[in-house]
Amino acid sequence: MIDAIHSFSSSYAEAREKFLRAATHAGLPVECLQHPLKGRDGEELALDAVREGPMDADRVLIVSSACHGVEGYCGTGVQVAALNDATWRKAARDAGVAVVYMHALNPYGFSHWRRVTHENVDLNRNFHEFSKPLPVNAAYRELHSILLPDQWPPNDENVKATASFIAERGMSAYQAAISGGQHEFPNGLFFGGHGPTWSNQAVRKVLRTHCASAKRIAWIDLHTGLGPNGHGERIYAGLNDAATIARARRWWDGGGTTPITSTYDGSSTSAPLTGLMWFSVHDECPQAEYTGIAMEYGTQPLPDVLQALRAEQWLQLHPDASATQRDQIKQQFLAAFYTDTDEWKSAILRQAHEAMLQAVQGLNEA
Repeated sequence: MIDAIHSFSSSYAEAREKFLRAATHAGLPVECLQHPLKGRDGEELALDAVREGPMDADRVLIVSSACHGVEGYCGTGVQVAALNDATWRKAARDAGVAVVYMHALNPYGFSHWRRVTHENVDLNRNFHEFSKPLPVNAAYRELHSILLPDQWPPNDENVKATASFIAERGMSAYQAAISGGQHEFPNGLFFGGHGPTWSNQAVRKVLRTHCASAKRIAWIDLHTGLGPNGHGERIYAGLNDAATIARARRWWDGGGTTPITSTYDGSSTSAPLTGLMWFSVHDECPQAEYTGIAMEYGTQPLPDVLQALRAEQWLQLHPDASATQRDQIKQQFLAAFYTDTDEWKSAILRQAHEAMLQAVQGLNEA
């Protein structure tokens, strides 16, 4: 585990280099979907997919990172460690499970220390049928101007307005209003977009390529930012279907020590969300039985994470901010989604390894 800690990186460019090197060392081919823009340091950006296992495998496990850009610092560490773990790879092969590692679903956000895509879209709110009416988030509309004031840090009046909303409706309502997803304010927080993003289309392409023959698909999507520091919450990511939820709990409950939580019953630290990425499995792989979780690793208390999100979005709207303020906000933002300590990294890797093995076992259940 100590050696595996070196799987983590300090930049997108370093993370991608480690991921590609691990794939090469493992003798696995890489499918590179190049992003149209460049990274923070002028580097090439891409969604890179690596597969271990035959293309006609009927059981496939997907392990994905950086749906929310900056959260890729955690997810890449898990993927690189897995690719370098001969014991894990043998376990998947022996079980007849093909593993598809989708690295940097949102490479732009990863490189630029943003949670959103280059279109300012939250990728995990972008999977809608855009020909139909989009969800309306009236609570976010009420909060938008409060969340993104003219000045930062917020003045006393803004602080009082925020505190008043929380006092009247509660922190859960505040979280839900902000993070649930909205389609009204393109320059706002958790914007779900008005059409499919580049990353949305790239994810779908990988699914069509690598899961066309699958009869069973498991998906572990790696996230950070909610819950106690270092704890990996296993949030059910699927339809509100009793049989599918029961299957996810059989696979991942870990004997009750790591219970599956759900936004459907209010047990998750996440608020109910719209336009979730896993919807794409049903669109692109309708032949397959799907079971998935979001592995959500805690970093900081929720109020601190929400404040960091507000500050970073404010910064995007104020390019005239000083270099000092820009650096302070960006460092605050990174810390909200990545705890750069050996203890945290070890906890992340241990829990991810367990969840991946459980998925392999689950894909083989009778």
